[in-house]
Amino acid sequence: MLPPELPPLPALTRAEADFIDSYLAVVDLLGRINPARAGHTYGALRAAQALVSSAAALKEALTLMHMRGESEVHAATLAEALRVLDGERRANRVTMPPRTAS
Repeated sequence: MLPPELPPLPALTRAEADFIDSYLAVVDLLGRINPARAGHTYGALRAAQALVSSAAALKEALTLMHMRGESEVHAATLAEALRVLDGERRANRVTMPPRTAS
C-alpha cells in the first residue's frame, strides 16, 4: 500500500526554499538539544555542534533573499510550506512537553 500523497509545496523562490530548509534544520536540532526532551548528553552535544553550521545556512538564505530584493517574508506562503514539511510536529519538540500527572 502506498503512503498518502502529500499536498504540493507552494511556489517558492530558491532562496525561500533554502530559508525553509535551513529553518527546519535549526528547529530539528533545537528539538534534539531541548533539555526537557533530550535523552542523552552526547546526542544533545552533537546537535549543538551541528547547530552552528545550520544557523549559518539560515543566515545565508536570509542574506540571499535580502540581496535579491526579497524584502518581505510572505508568511502565509511560508507557513503553508512548513505545514507540508511537517513543521508543526517538528517545532513542537522545541517546546515543553505536557506535564505528567504525579
